Amino acid sequence: MKTKSDVKLTSMVKTSGCAAKLPPEALHSVIDKLPLHTSDRLIEGFESADDALVYRVKDDIVSVQTVDFFPPMVDDPFIFGQVAAANALSDVYAMGGEPNVAMNLLCFPSCLDLSVMEDILLGGLKKIEEAGAVVAGGHTISDPTPKYGLCVTGFMREDEVWSNKGAKVGDSIVLTKALGVGIINTALKGGEASPESVEAAVDSMTRLNKEGRDAARDLGVHAATDVTGFSIAGHSSEVANASGVTIEIDTSKLPILPNALEYTRFGLLPEGMYHNLDYVADKVDFDSSLSQEMKDLCCDPETSGGLMLFLNQEDAEEVVRRIGKPYCRIIGKVIERKEKAVYFK
Repeated sequence: MKTKSDVKLTSMVKTSGCAAKLPPEALHSVIDKLPLHTSDRLIEGFESADDALVYRVKDDIVSVQTVDFFPPMVDDPFIFGQVAAANALSDVYAMGGEPNVAMNLLCFPSCLDLSVMEDILLGGLKKIEEAGAVVAGGHTISDPTPKYGLCVTGFMREDEVWSNKGAKVGDSIVLTKALGVGIINTALKGGEASPESVEAAVDSMTRLNKEGRDAARDLGVHAATDVTGFSIAGHSSEVANASGVTIEIDTSKLPILPNALEYTRFGLLPEGMYHNLDYVADKVDFDSSLSQEMKDLCCDPETSGGLMLFLNQEDAEEVVRRIGKPYCRIIGKVIERKEKAVYFK
């Protein structure tokens, strides 16, 4: 039985983190055929690919609920627990909410010592406590592939909810974390990632999107989403289509994790990137001047990525000022609807 000292979690998985998501095109081919359940109380469902469901509890109070779990992208069980929890909590932050209660979801191999399970859950607990939420049980099953995540619920006023379908022409777009996590995780799995790259990726993945939410909560956020497994290209196209607008992104303004573009040039690419490229093929236009590695980066499946916030120029600049970190930048703007949902310049 493998103990904490000799466990290598990434050797037990084929894909890791949000790169393990089903291809978006395949997923939509199924869920788009399902009957749409409606309710006077259901404010946000899955029809606009928003980050979480919103359900009216009473009067103007709503619950925001989400669930997310995935296999490990790092070998350290405690760090894996932190990343998975931060990623699951992110969907509530992307709706403008504050997580209140969480439940654990854990798939655990019988070949691993229970101390590994304890570290995963303690890592998750650390982030849940940092978010100011409480964990109240969960569900575990035996599975050859380790997986961990959370079901998260927050409560808020209905008029404070952010959606992915409110972007307005003239809005500026703020991105609150750097890109390239999926690429660096692939390089790490192949033994090619530098300590600097790994440290930067882990810091990004374990950082709560509470930072971005708190910086913008009292400003005029018109739309919001988080950038995760479907990449900045995929999630941008969802916002554009839900809002009936087109998004322009200036790739020279994108914050990028150390060495991510270099690893892309070496072909250290996650499988999910190819799925994302297929998914956005008819939705996104890449300027002919862009390098292949930049196109690949824009389709990188991010794990626990940042928030994309859509605000007027003044409020967008204020968010960047409040966060005050080089990874938080204004990366583009919203324009009138054109042929494509997103244009990368």
